[in-house]
Amino acid sequence: MSKEPVAVIGIGQTKHVAARRDVSIAGLVREAAQRALEDAELTWADIDAVVIGKAPDFFEGVMMPELYLADALGAVGKPMLRVHTAGSVGGSTALVAANLVAARVHGTVLTLAFEKQSESNAMWGLSLPIPFQQPLLAGAGGFFAPHVRAYMRRSGAPDTVGSLVAYKDRRNALKNPYAHLHEHDITLEKVQASPMLWDPIRYSETCPSSDGACAMVLTNRAGAARAPRPPAWMLGGAMRSEPTLFAGKDAVSPQAGKDCAADVYRQAGIADPRREIDAVEMYVPFSWYEPMWLENLGFAAEGEGWKLTEAGVTELDGDLPVNMSGGVLSTNPIGASGMIRFAEAALQVRGQAGEHQVDGARKALGHAYGGGSQFFSMWLVGAEPPDA
Repeated sequence: MSKEPVAVIGIGQTKHVAARRDVSIAGLVREAAQRALEDAELTWADIDAVVIGKAPDFFEGVMMPELYLADALGAVGKPMLRVHTAGSVGGSTALVAANLVAARVHGTVLTLAFEKQSESNAMWGLSLPIPFQQPLLAGAGGFFAPHVRAYMRRSGAPDTVGSLVAYKDRRNALKNPYAHLHEHDITLEKVQASPMLWDPIRYSETCPSSDGACAMVLTNRAGAARAPRPPAWMLGGAMRSEPTLFAGKDAVSPQAGKDCAADVYRQAGIADPRREIDAVEMYVPFSWYEPMWLENLGFAAEGEGWKLTEAGVTELDGDLPVNMSGGVLSTNPIGASGMIRFAEAALQVRGQAGEHQVDGARKALGHAYGGGSQFFSMWLVGAEPPDA
């Protein structure tokens, strides 16, 4: 039996900030969910199931928060699932929800991801000494910086590329009212003069710590027919994972990422992603990951990703816009960051991205990664249903 087509008919986000002290976690997630329902013009009663995701529980110190949040998300008496795949969890959560619709288990599903980092310290939370594993060395940046240096050696990329990405994404964020960082006086020179945190990653080339939530309403063909606005249709979606450390692991361009992208393109009938995909929201917590993921996802040949960045291809008005919303570099509620990528891709093909809308965007990719570059989740959404 064929899969049921999956449509995104409602999208909601909170305004992402350093600290939302005016609401509890329950209030935060309900705000995003309510906005998604309003976008879909549905009520809580129209939702058949809820799928929720976040990063490790120790970030806020609330164990199994999905139990405490069931009431806030209208899930009492309804199925509720929790997903966790480290930083990629926002993407994985959306895919689990989409698969429930595709398999005709549920007709309409609310999916949501969140983080309230102001109630934790993620950098030091991620610096625990783990037996028999590589230490993280003052947060994720200490873990990923050697991978970036390896990419620079392998590709011959000049050391200015990271600052170009950060300058682009922070300017894009100024067009997104939900973005955390709105640096109106940003200049390329300011990015390049910011302190070095983890060589070669500078302060302005790294993501913030945000409080925020993102929610989507996913439904079947019948639900999409009743939607008040054009939906985004899921054309392909996949998850892949690999161990953090193993002999032969390529930390610069992980095999799991390549395999995940290839599966999505196969499902969507994409032969040339560089030409057939109009916009990309990729998970870039440190600026150098834009050129690295351009190669990993098949948009550029190995060693060539930085040339797309340098040539302005990934600018908002470029040939392949990347992180039109400002990306993870401008907004990072960790558990929600992947879902924001998926939701922003859907906004593009629905024509609802406001000032950061890409003209004529018909197909957009949402991408997330997590852990030690080991968990990957992606989806491709389009303005037309998959059988159109």
